[in-house]
Amino acid sequence: MSGADLISRCDAGVLHLELNRPDRGNALSAALVRALTEAVEMAVQDASLRLLVLSGAGRHFCTGFDLSDLDGETDDSLLARFTRVELLLQAVHTAPFATLALAHGRTMGAGADLFAACSERWIVDDAQFAFPGASFGLVLGTARLANLVGAPQAAEWVEGGRSFDADAACSSGLATRRIEASRVEVERQALRARVSRLDAATQRDIRAAISAGRHPRGPAGDSDDLARLVQSAARPGLRQRMTAYRDAQRR
Repeated sequence: MSGADLISRCDAGVLHLELNRPDRGNALSAALVRALTEAVEMAVQDASLRLLVLSGAGRHFCTGFDLSDLDGETDDSLLARFTRVELLLQAVHTAPFATLALAHGRTMGAGADLFAACSERWIVDDAQFAFPGASFGLVLGTARLANLVGAPQAAEWVEGGRSFDADAACSSGLATRRIEASRVEVERQALRARVSRLDAATQRDIRAAISAGRHPRGPAGDSDDLARLVQSAARPGLRQRMTAYRDAQRR
């Protein structure tokens, strides 16, 4: 399932999905979200899969929602796109296998939400994070972030919109590790060995239990997250707010 926007490699129970839009900072276009969703859905059906790895080509992991073609969007089309992003985040977060995100460079907005949705969250060398969605009236991934770092820290980052560094990500619990690029393959192999030690059925049962602990609200909580996202994105003027945000960032 490799394509222009997403490179997919599978080997010995490990699926590696590499976001491949380096000229756009791996921003989440409609096509990339669709490709990621299809890949994750197929992975969930593969009983032999033990580990999903997400990484980004080029200088950045993922700079968030693709703002480059806003002039061709409408409020309704943006609502549909954000809904698909939330459903992707839920699929990654509740996956019945270990999920590993490798963040580097800019990890922003929906890209930071994708990082937060994974069970293992490693910073490779260095990274900068931000959750700017509230700046244009969007509620995306906030409950998952609060579950990881606590409500006060999540509120500070989401409401303030400021960027923060790898040290803050690690000390808060957003990132689980920080490693040098030269150590990624060694550490990834160690993680694969760990998650492959048990038989596949037992491993999936353990992952389901861990997922329930990470997201104790269960399906009702997922529905609440989606409802909050839809309600915030459905407010009239979404494209206008996003355009103003994009233009402010360019100044």
